[in-house]
Amino acid sequence: MLEDKVLSTIKKYHMIEKKDKVVIGVSGGPDSMTLLNVLNNLKEKLDIKIYVAHINHMIREEADEETEYVKKFCKKIGVDFYLKKIDVVAEAKQYKIGTEEAGRNIRYNFFEEVLNKVGANKIATAHNSNDNAETVLMNIIRGTSVSGLKGIEKIRDGKFIRPIIECNRDEVEEYCKENDLDPRYDKTNLENIYTRNKIRNLLIPFIKKEFNPNIIEGINRLSNIAFEEEQFINKIVEKEFNKLFICVNNREDNKKEIILNMKEFNILDYVIKSKLVIYAITKVAGNAIGIEKIHVDDIIKLCDNNIGNKFLVPKKGIKVYVKKGKIFFIA
Repeated sequence: MLEDKVLSTIKKYHMIEKKDKVVIGVSGGPDSMTLLNVLNNLKEKLDIKIYVAHINHMIREEADEETEYVKKFCKKIGVDFYLKKIDVVAEAKQYKIGTEEAGRNIRYNFFEEVLNKVGANKIATAHNSNDNAETVLMNIIRGTSVSGLKGIEKIRDGKFIRPIIECNRDEVEEYCKENDLDPRYDKTNLENIYTRNKIRNLLIPFIKKEFNPNIIEGINRLSNIAFEEEQFINKIVEKEFNKLFICVNNREDNKKEIILNMKEFNILDYVIKSKLVIYAITKVAGNAIGIEKIHVDDIIKLCDNNIGNKFLVPKKGIKVYVKKGKIFFIA
């Protein structure tokens, strides 16, 4: 049942094509072991090759045993295993960021490293529908835009895929039992230190008990609607961007510059203008991380006022200014 569900998800969102080479992030927990076992069982049907990337964060005493477990499992099923052992706590202190953020950065950098090493084109991570519901709730608590309601993207940048995103945690646990996977459990998931753990262990059980026992399914329906609507809006935004687009330049200071028609920009609806600002910044900088609503509003006001050669720096390394009826995005 679960493997059929995963196959359906893969086909529905065009996550995997024939001859793809997929790097799977595997921690040794129930989710990632399920993902690995499913893709290994489906690899002939999908006509793909798979590889495993495993990070030993050196945080818990069990870390080395978990590494050995994943390594042996990969050897048993004949899948190439790649390991990175790194002190995540030390990295977090060095770069003055949280342990969670440091761990995530290290993981994704290593996935990219393995992808390049083996000539792969996809990276699969083991997020499930509970993870998605938790992410949506976390975004709401932090004060999200409508975009945050879509939660974890099922496929991002044509490369990052989440094949078990439509499977819930109970289904994953049952699959592990049925297939004798004997996954490893991270005890820190039970510690209510981080926001996600509090949502998982305290908030969701409370909502289930007091308000709606099917809250996970309900949030995921909302997430899917938000995803579909954003896909529709993004098509409109891309179309409008192409209308406004004047040129892209590689500057002498090694920065990239995108120029848009400001007069045409100013007559658009606010929602489309907001999305266009994010779209243009992503085009010029590679992403729009750190760009918040206040920055977007400031850029829209700057264009609307059109006074002299005013400029804004919404984020370090990104500059936006207006001149002679044009908007310049530089990064």
